[in-house]
Amino acid sequence: MLTSLSRRAFLQTAASALTAPLLEPMPAAARGVPEPRLAAFPLASVRLFDGEFGTAAAINQRYLESLEVERLLHSFCVTAGIKTAAVPYGGWEDPGCELRGHFAGGHYLSAAALAYAGSGNEVLRARADAMVSQLAACQEANGKGYLSAFPPALFDRLAQGQEVWAPFYTLHKIMAGLIDVYRHTGNAQALGVAEGMGGWTRNYLAGMEAGQRQKVLRTEFGGMVESLADLYQFTGKERYLSAARLFEQPDILDPLAARRDALQGLHANTTAAKMVGVARMYEVTGEQRYREIVEYFLDEVLSVRSYVIGNTSEDEYWHTPAGQLQHSLTLRNAECCVAYNLMKLDRHVFAWTGDARWMDHYERALFNCRLGTQNAQGLKQYFFPLAGNYWRVFGSAEQSFWCCTGTGAEEFAKFADTIYFRSGEAVYVNQYIASELNWQDRGFRLTQQTRFPAEPATRLTVRTPQPQQRSIHLRIPRWVAASPAVRVNGQRIEIVARPGSYLELHRSWSDGDTVEIDLPMQLAEESLPGDGATVSALYGPLVLAADLGPGPAAGPTKILQGRGTFPTDLPAPGPLPVASADGNARKRAAGWIEIESAPALRFKGHAPQGPYPVRPLFQVQDQRYSVYWQHPVETS
Repeated sequence: MLTSLSRRAFLQTAASALTAPLLEPMPAAARGVPEPRLAAFPLASVRLFDGEFGTAAAINQRYLESLEVERLLHSFCVTAGIKTAAVPYGGWEDPGCELRGHFAGGHYLSAAALAYAGSGNEVLRARADAMVSQLAACQEANGKGYLSAFPPALFDRLAQGQEVWAPFYTLHKIMAGLIDVYRHTGNAQALGVAEGMGGWTRNYLAGMEAGQRQKVLRTEFGGMVESLADLYQFTGKERYLSAARLFEQPDILDPLAARRDALQGLHANTTAAKMVGVARMYEVTGEQRYREIVEYFLDEVLSVRSYVIGNTSEDEYWHTPAGQLQHSLTLRNAECCVAYNLMKLDRHVFAWTGDARWMDHYERALFNCRLGTQNAQGLKQYFFPLAGNYWRVFGSAEQSFWCCTGTGAEEFAKFADTIYFRSGEAVYVNQYIASELNWQDRGFRLTQQTRFPAEPATRLTVRTPQPQQRSIHLRIPRWVAASPAVRVNGQRIEIVARPGSYLELHRSWSDGDTVEIDLPMQLAEESLPGDGATVSALYGPLVLAADLGPGPAAGPTKILQGRGTFPTDLPAPGPLPVASADGNARKRAAGWIEIESAPALRFKGHAPQGPYPVRPLFQVQDQRYSVYWQHPVETS
């Protein structure tokens, strides 16, 4: 748990974060738009305790600290004509790669700022400040607000319709990194550099005829709309809002506005990042059409285009019609970046609606396709294989730097950002993760002690210098096996708790008051969309995986070097394990799975060829595994 020293630093940091005007310099009312129903607490007001998430966050920070600022900024300096003797990193940060700078000047800045806000890591804050100073020097040397690790010639090629990887994708990452440094540390220079980039972007697009601009937008541009909307919100300058609108694509947005699924053939993460930008446009303009687009998109993807882990895509695209994922289980499922963006959309839509379903999905993705995608050295996954008999593959420490390296570094730095939300004076407990909330300007702290999911319960303790009236809302997950028992100060209270909703506890809270809630878990079965005979098993929110034996201990099929995102010399996937020879298995929820020890999260899966050890997917690291099972074919 938090030490006394780190707790004092946490309370001081939280007090600063909750009173700083940087977080919302132009309130919604000033923009003439409605306030969201709920809002996340600033990351600096929450601290993780020891546990799965706290350990993973610490590993991520050690990896970030291992990287050197001078090496990260090598290509920025070269582009700006500034002398550098640093040895550049490789992979997607290699000086010959057209995406160079996306991690070094973008994801890294975001992750460092998030880690500082989420843990008080002063080393990473100092790294971020040093990088911002050098990036500002590079921008000044380039002139006209331009900043990238590659020269403007790549944008010339883009405008001329020539082949180029994704220059605006990289520009977005850099802008987002700078904005995050401003948002979480108050570094005003970072905002100034981001404004310069926003101005350059507006000038680049504003002179184009609409047809040419739409051709330019066919090349991945990431979350440019998100960053430009952020600049508008922070500065109130209309030019950034008008620049954001220049990135709108009617051929993508119009079908979604009409509630029509035209997603087949589209790149999943490119589209998801665009939707995050659309969500921000709703929040800064109040235009209802933006909200309708995002809500339809998210509902459609999660309901008919996603796998059991809460993620989507095969080889980065939606190749099949909606609801038809049969035959789509491969070694290149579920690019990790997509989960990162879907979870961001969950947060946005939950803030607008207060609907628990979005936090249910957030939990599913958090435990099953975020936690576990980092190894003990802090290396990250790219694809998430769902074909049988495969294993996790990670990037190298200095020769990969994929998009998923970057989004993973950010995600593992901000695990605490969605545990608690607020609405007026009410606190919403969204996720059951050992942590502490410090609502400093209300004199209200909430400590959450839990070993969830090994322990299907949590205990909340109130700390307040004087009694205060307040509502605490507890999410009742849709997976609960029975109505949860709730105790306040040890006394059970009568409740009516509908799974997939929030339970409100309103009372005068005094120092030391406790709330305990049991969250009974059960086995469940979920079919692959379009194929009722291909099924997966869950225990509560946890996707279970069959342990098929050891994977490779090392080598290019375990840790990848270079720009490639997947090994090329792999054995063919094996068949899915068969879910028991018992013909009645189809009539029972995950009837082929046996709970050996609920506290140890240890299970056994029955199949004709013998039992398999089964474990939560996030615990799988070096094993070959299978998430899906095949029901035996019934014969008459």
